Amino acid sequence: MSNSRHYSGIVPGRLEPEEYHANFKDLHPPLTGHEAAVAADRCYFCYEAPCIEACPTEIDIPLFIRQIASGAEKAAAKTIFDSNILGGMCARVCPTETLCEEACVREAAEGKPVEIGRLQRFATDALMAIGTHPYSRAAPTGKSVAVVGAGPAGLACAHRLAMKGHDVSVFEARSKPGGLNEYGIAAYKTVNQFAAKEVDWLISIGGISLCIGEEPVDLVRLHELRTEFDAVFLGFGLSGVNSIAIEGANLGNVEDAVRFIARLRQASDLSGIAVGRDVVVIGGGMTAIDAAIQSKLLGAQTVTIAYRGAKQKMSASIFEQDLATSKGVRIVADSRPVKIISEGKSRLVEFERTETTEHGILGTGETFRLPADQVFIAIGQRLEDRFDILDIEGGKICVSGPGRTSMTGVWAGGDCASGGNDLTVTAVAEGRDAAEDIHRLLSRD
Repeated sequence: MSNSRHYSGIVPGRLEPEEYHANFKDLHPPLTGHEAAVAADRCYFCYEAPCIEACPTEIDIPLFIRQIASGAEKAAAKTIFDSNILGGMCARVCPTETLCEEACVREAAEGKPVEIGRLQRFATDALMAIGTHPYSRAAPTGKSVAVVGAGPAGLACAHRLAMKGHDVSVFEARSKPGGLNEYGIAAYKTVNQFAAKEVDWLISIGGISLCIGEEPVDLVRLHELRTEFDAVFLGFGLSGVNSIAIEGANLGNVEDAVRFIARLRQASDLSGIAVGRDVVVIGGGMTAIDAAIQSKLLGAQTVTIAYRGAKQKMSASIFEQDLATSKGVRIVADSRPVKIISEGKSRLVEFERTETTEHGILGTGETFRLPADQVFIAIGQRLEDRFDILDIEGGKICVSGPGRTSMTGVWAGGDCASGGNDLTVTAVAEGRDAAEDIHRLLSRD
């Protein structure tokens, strides 16, 4: 941003057009063929590889890397897609630094793992660029399944069921399919409309009908779907957001970070996205990180993430925290918000210092204030109260085994279901495994 400019309030167009392009370019550019060969050559091709165990979808990582090393990147992609049909997106957004790459033997020996995520992208991009789908449908079974939610879990479930020969109808409340991949991930992690292209590629297998813009499924509609279809899979994520109960939370400059990220992701012109001069993000997870970084990339002068606990307890990975600080975001830990203050044209957030004790996080009585003409709340999402007939555990639909709910014939997976860790790759695994379980039961009839 030009140093000669000074802004107050929440305004669009803080940057020059070329600055938006530079700021929101691909976070991890794709590997060239030579770079992929060099990266693949570092793999030890471990027997009983720890990276496989660390992957929620259990991709055979040494095999696909060996295939890349031998020049068979399309075969490598098939190996990936056999376990994770959304392997292209997961290669872009997975926290590989805390999953497969953290478990890599090279990481333990040298502090530098094999670049599994970038190699996965290299392979999947090569196969998807061909345009033809690598799978074909089995003979029609005459069975039909309703999938509620076109996010990672729902899409993975739908694809696996369609591949087995079942007819699948996917019901999505939003105007576009993709769920978190389309609306909830930082724009610099998935550029060039990749999420939409991946959905088009996935459903090209056939047998999947997308019903977009549907009313959110409630209990009555769930019973209808259970009657109309042979099985139902719920993968609608967490559409509710947690609010913050402090003075000033209803001021016009306070917004939940999820909506901000979705608005940014759907913008055709980033210069039209208004951002404050001084931005404060309350929270410590990935949503907080994504909102903070993107505020800075849009031209905010100061951006601060405030987390109520110790920094090492933040759910955002160390890589993501370091990425934020490298972009100029300040992280202030051990600080909980007390109130949001409006004084004339000035907005401030007052915080209380905290300490972590054996009795939990406690306030110390010491307070401080941060200027904030824009505040984003990122303290988690929740399940909306629509399915009181289903067992709920920890604010999510209780599931057992491969996603079975307390209602016969209804499965659930992804962020709306208990037991997961709110990662795209975990949602894919849960959708896939539920589909296999649904297929087994439908095949008995």
